Amino acid sequence: MKIGILSYHFPPEPAFIPGSLAEELAARGHEVRVLTGFPDYPGGHVYPGWQQRWRHQTHSERLTVRRVPRYAGGDGSARARMASWLSFAGSVALTGRRYLGDVDALYVFQLPAVTFATAGLLRMLGRVPTVLHVQDVWPEEGPSRAGDGRRFSGRLGATLRRVYQEAEGIAVSAPSMRDLVVSAGAEPDRVRVVLNWTDERIFRPTEPGRAAQRLIRRDNRCVVMHAGTIGVRQGLETAVRAAAALDDRMDLVLVGSGAEERRVRGLAAELKADNVRFVERRSPLDMPELYAAADYQLVMLRDLPELRGMVPGKLQAALSCASPVVASAGGDTMELVERSRAGLSCPPEDWAALADRFWLAAAIPPPARVDMGRRGRDAYLQGMSLRAGVDRIEQMLHDVTSRVARPRT
Repeated sequence: MKIGILSYHFPPEPAFIPGSLAEELAARGHEVRVLTGFPDYPGGHVYPGWQQRWRHQTHSERLTVRRVPRYAGGDGSARARMASWLSFAGSVALTGRRYLGDVDALYVFQLPAVTFATAGLLRMLGRVPTVLHVQDVWPEEGPSRAGDGRRFSGRLGATLRRVYQEAEGIAVSAPSMRDLVVSAGAEPDRVRVVLNWTDERIFRPTEPGRAAQRLIRRDNRCVVMHAGTIGVRQGLETAVRAAAALDDRMDLVLVGSGAEERRVRGLAAELKADNVRFVERRSPLDMPELYAAADYQLVMLRDLPELRGMVPGKLQAALSCASPVVASAGGDTMELVERSRAGLSCPPEDWAALADRFWLAAAIPPPARVDMGRRGRDAYLQGMSLRAGVDRIEQMLHDVTSRVARPRT
């Protein structure tokens, strides 16, 4: 098939789902054309050595990547995000018809940022068979949305509902997300669960080197590590309170940074939690050794309706590395951990329950921890791996092309 891929982010940005999907589909013999922007994530500024221009196209065997300009504001504000999303939609409207007009099927890596571009592209291409891979569901009401922000949110929600109705196939990255997209207008029989995979070239079982051991461990106490964003969605204050209650039994190591880092550091200092340590953000290439140096990986999500249908990428990374997990989350994340018997879980935003899980994690003998990690690795390979995910996406693309007949442009 000739397959078009629309994605807001693409490698060299940390966008391994659309990037690895494009490479794998091309390796399977399909002609793949990617339409994306210039790399600017996470800083919001175009990467050094890149310059935004209209005719930027790279080509390898069966894979072509076309990049279009978009606003790169860099300040992280809601206004800057709106400008970036709308400018990307405009650029896609100017280039999409010619570049993707003859594809057999279109795959969209569906984040809120690409919604307006998707709606415009579907109008231009007519009845192109389309598969949306939904990664995030925009909440109806968000914090501090007023004035322009509320109007923009309403416009985004209405556009997203229209896109759900027009797509012939919708893949959701977590089971509970299916109900959310159906309630937003998708036809139930068009929705399939396709769990995200991780970058398997990086995240695989390994042994920790001395440097990783020195960075993560201070002694023989149990170490629970959280790797990634320290943000609002994670609610890491809960983890700090839980760890502070077990000051002499375990260490909590937070690797990364984010908007809530100062608040979380302040709480650790206020509680005099000497067993809570912070490590600055590391390269993804370093993470498997850090995972191996710790005893458990911590997966945190707050108790918010829109998060119950999400599975954070750090879960797949941990399972792929055969690392046992402590999950403080609801919905699908807790279900996946419990079903695979890959670790311990408790309800979100309950520091006492999490402290109990930390206590139990420290008490579990090392051989049993290894068994947890092995079961998690097996569950990842069976249901969340690159091969499993691409098999499902490829089948959906075949299915939608067989259902939709459209005249060639």
